Amino acid sequence: MRSLLDILPHSIGQELSMLKEAEWAQIEEIRIRTDRPIELMQGGKPRFLSYHTTGEDAAQLLGRLSNYSMYTLEEELKQGYITISGGHRVGLAGKVIVENGFVKGLRDISSFNIRIAKEKIGIALPFLPYLYEKHWCNTLIIGPPQTGKTTLLRDLARLVSTGTTAISPRKTGIVDERSEIAGCIRGVPQHSFGHRIDVLDACPKAEGLMMMIRSMSPEVIIVDEIGKSEDVQALLEAIHAGVTIIVSAHGYSLEDLSKRPSFEPLWQLRVFDRYVELNREKGPGTIGRIFDQEGQELKRRRGVDVC
Repeated sequence: MRSLLDILPHSIGQELSMLKEAEWAQIEEIRIRTDRPIELMQGGKPRFLSYHTTGEDAAQLLGRLSNYSMYTLEEELKQGYITISGGHRVGLAGKVIVENGFVKGLRDISSFNIRIAKEKIGIALPFLPYLYEKHWCNTLIIGPPQTGKTTLLRDLARLVSTGTTAISPRKTGIVDERSEIAGCIRGVPQHSFGHRIDVLDACPKAEGLMMMIRSMSPEVIIVDEIGKSEDVQALLEAIHAGVTIIVSAHGYSLEDLSKRPSFEPLWQLRVFDRYVELNREKGPGTIGRIFDQEGQELKRRRGVDVC
């Protein structure tokens, strides 16, 4: 967490440095709001510290995030977040600047949401008996916010790229629209992925899928948070090009997701071989149900922790 403390104003860093190591390990988000107490999300529950953030704190934090040059953050401000060293993402809220009906940027920023990037090496191993059967299965990971979808995708990308004693490594592409999976800084991934990984950072998913296929000839593509009709069409193009896809989407269940009109082509063509539901019953990354291509729930397999 050293890199994280380095960007915080001294007053806030000093407050957080008093936390014990075990407390740090539970932090999912640090929310900093002007004139309000610092909020920590730990284990899905809020915890408020006594220190109230000042306007000077907010100005210092924004200065450090931008290296005291707001011009360098022009594109990030349009998206509403910044990725920092360590792969952590800082969400921003304030006065939105709109020009010709499009978001041009933010100003008067008063809220910062630091989402802690969790790299959990090996978290995807229990899924292998389901997701690999002589080849990687086209897979859709489903879960509401903060259920560990991105953390799971990150480790799956590592496993596909590095392989195992029984699985050969594959050329792996990550289309990382929100810079969350790889957490790239100046194009370099901040997490462990092995040697056969290529990342399109901060690239819209639909365009990125086609760019990745044309330029890097991946065997497997990893994508986070699909949802738009153009995302779905790009996934279909990738499938037709012979590329395996492993993606995630917001939803509480397969039944919930099946009601979304934009996903209808995926159901009609039975694109996915596996559907994985995640929840928070035992913390982020809790495995719920796993379904096959026909929507039939798979039974628990030996060595796999399915709740």
